[in-house]
Amino acid sequence: MRKIVAIANQKGGVGKTTTAINLGAGVAAADRKALLIDMDPQSNLTSGLGLDSAALEGTIYTALIEGMPLKKLVRATELSGLEVIPSSRNLTGAELELVDQPEREYRLRGLLEPLVGLYDYIIIDCPPSLGLLTVNALVAAESVLIPLQCEFFALEGMSELMSTVKKVRSAFNSMLSIEGIVFTMVDERSNLTAQVMAEVKEFFPGAVLDSSVPRNIRLAEAPSFGKPILLYDIRSRGAEAYLSLTRELLKHEAQSAR
Repeated sequence: MRKIVAIANQKGGVGKTTTAINLGAGVAAADRKALLIDMDPQSNLTSGLGLDSAALEGTIYTALIEGMPLKKLVRATELSGLEVIPSSRNLTGAELELVDQPEREYRLRGLLEPLVGLYDYIIIDCPPSLGLLTVNALVAAESVLIPLQCEFFALEGMSELMSTVKKVRSAFNSMLSIEGIVFTMVDERSNLTAQVMAEVKEFFPGAVLDSSVPRNIRLAEAPSFGKPILLYDIRSRGAEAYLSLTRELLKHEAQSAR
């Protein structure tokens, strides 16, 4: 079982990085090997796993711009089976530097090819935009997982993201599919939450996953300690939610394989 998943939504603050970290941790906890790739110049995934991007000699920027093999950039984490390719603020200028390069949209895909057989899951954390870094992730991925916050503007930008996925599928990656939409920061007591969930399910029938992630203080605290929620507080509601999400995606993958 091998899968490359991009986690994308051009709206910031919807839980992309939290989902990437904790889905990767869930995969590793299921005795599979997972690689996380931080494609966001903010480097929150990198710091959320306890790494200091400023102290690292090489990051994903070094691979995209200078062609360094990704295998040389892989870093271990506290969780056995979970590894990461870090990011740095240098990535901010990568889109401009890639503009004039040939086959710029395929840069990440080509770099990933030697690693694909080494991991069960490769999870790419995209920046909050639909620029060249996100396009590179979508071209390299087999599917895209969309975290969606249950708020008034939840649907804002979703049509643009879906349009981008459609264009990438048409022009660069015909195998790209929608892994699913996962609701994040869910407040079950709120009428607005129920309304947003109902609207999204109506607009995107069959795309919404059964698992959802509640608002959870322990989940919000974990990145500041450089740990996935499974290592920070495995009994928390946040940990239960991401274990449920992991089981759901692994079940889908097993069904697809059969």
